[in-house]
Amino acid sequence: MWMLELPPFVLFLIGGLIAATTRGKLRGALMIAIPIISGLHLWTVPEGIHLQLTFLDYELIPYRADKLSLMFGYIFHIAAFIGIVYSLHVKDTVQQVAAMLYAGSAIGAVFAGDLLTLFVFWELLAFTSVFLIWARRTPAAYSAGMRYLIMQVLSGVILLAGALFYISETGSIAFDFIGLDSIAGWLIFIAFGIKCAFPFAHTWLTDAYPEATPTGTVLLSAFTTKVAVYALARAYPGTELLVYIGAAMTCFPIFFAVIENDLRRVLAYSLINQVGFMVVGIGIGTSLALNGAVSHAFNDVIFKGLLFMSMGAVLHMTGRINGSDLGGLYKTMPKTTILCIVGAASISAFPLFSGFVSKSMVMTAAMETGHDWVWLMLLFASAGVFHHAGIKIPYFAFFAHDSGIRANDPPNNMLLAMFIAACLCIGIGIYPAALYSLLPYDTGYNPYDATHVLAQTQLLLFSALAFVWLNLKGKYPPELRSTHLDVDWVYRRLVPNILQRMFAVIWKVDADVRQSVRGKLSQCQAFLARQYKEGGSFISSDYPSGNMVLWVAVILATYLFIGFVN
Repeated sequence: MWMLELPPFVLFLIGGLIAATTRGKLRGALMIAIPIISGLHLWTVPEGIHLQLTFLDYELIPYRADKLSLMFGYIFHIAAFIGIVYSLHVKDTVQQVAAMLYAGSAIGAVFAGDLLTLFVFWELLAFTSVFLIWARRTPAAYSAGMRYLIMQVLSGVILLAGALFYISETGSIAFDFIGLDSIAGWLIFIAFGIKCAFPFAHTWLTDAYPEATPTGTVLLSAFTTKVAVYALARAYPGTELLVYIGAAMTCFPIFFAVIENDLRRVLAYSLINQVGFMVVGIGIGTSLALNGAVSHAFNDVIFKGLLFMSMGAVLHMTGRINGSDLGGLYKTMPKTTILCIVGAASISAFPLFSGFVSKSMVMTAAMETGHDWVWLMLLFASAGVFHHAGIKIPYFAFFAHDSGIRANDPPNNMLLAMFIAACLCIGIGIYPAALYSLLPYDTGYNPYDATHVLAQTQLLLFSALAFVWLNLKGKYPPELRSTHLDVDWVYRRLVPNILQRMFAVIWKVDADVRQSVRGKLSQCQAFLARQYKEGGSFISSDYPSGNMVLWVAVILATYLFIGFVN
């Protein structure tokens, strides 16, 4: 098709130019053709270094292919294709250009063989994706986009600093295993963690994704965090710290997602939850665990994209996305309802759906390596994700109370994109061997043994019963029109309150000191007044008039100082 040395991201960058200069059906057709042509070519690319350049005595590798990078390259092409089909009805040139450049940046990052090339695409990811948030053109979208951009650029700056330290320490810029044995390793680790939405560095995701356009959120869910997952899998496999960070990521979003009203924000929390499973797998570092992390990233792009597409369709057709405002839509949006349920079953890891064949690999690896407590946390997280994404999303959007909204199913291109994703969810779940053949390691893993199937079925059954019981008893958290601050509470509420109380004490002490000083000065003034009266000691022959002038000057200077401070 074209020379092997041409990296796949080049076509997407050209696609951005095409999107900027064409209109209508021609633009749509060319945008669809790019991921198809590029994906077919990538399927024929062998492993190895296909492009190498010299820059300042360093060897840059913009195009390196191995099983790990090819796996992410495949899913990013699929995600780009589905996202473009989903957005064909959109006439906004900004969104179309940003989508092509964003996809190209993500693909460029996973094929980068050196840290400097990775840094370039790392920053391009930030600058191209933020326009998908701003394209909604609301004050909330602008604010969320600015915060998103600041955090992403900060991640890039830390990555560059880490890369410079790494070059200084090793003399190499190769992007391979790095580890946490040096300051460079820690800096790069932090940079990856920010983009991966580690705990306390995750609120950029839950703020920005729900504020993006309905089509933009689908692409955002596919690329940014998955590039970070790829980077961790490349540079930090087997890092024990990641096991515990990932376990925390699987659990804490559940509590926020259950009480969240905005259904796209629920999915944003769910995205962090699913990335946590991947991070745990990378931290365990065995062949089975890494296969589980990579395959779950592959599946998550599809089923999370399907859920975001279904909620985007609801937002597009109704103009509403809060669970308290929706319900009863299954009557007039039956196709969207069915497709959403497929995505919900997949993310909940029902047998015969894609989530089951990848999530179980990570949990099995945790048990095999003796991480019993981590396994229990993953089990809890699996039940939790069924509650907030498997049940809550379709229940409150399409069932629950009847909101009275009578919206139709979305345009055909949106339905087609969701249908493709749903077919992949079911196809991978029924025939996982097709996915396993692409994974970095051959482990001979079989997800459909009696133990896995029965354990997961029981977990889902009891989780469903718990939801029904809580809902009937009125104890399930209701959908309320509210704003949840998450860890932002620390600097929006806690830190201001602490500072307010601290400064209140400081001002009180300051006032007490000033009052005490003024009292002492008043006493001194009274004493001096008495001494200057007739017969006072200050007018005796022992005290010349120069002393009197000196005391007057001291008192005047003191009053001037106090007056200046006040």
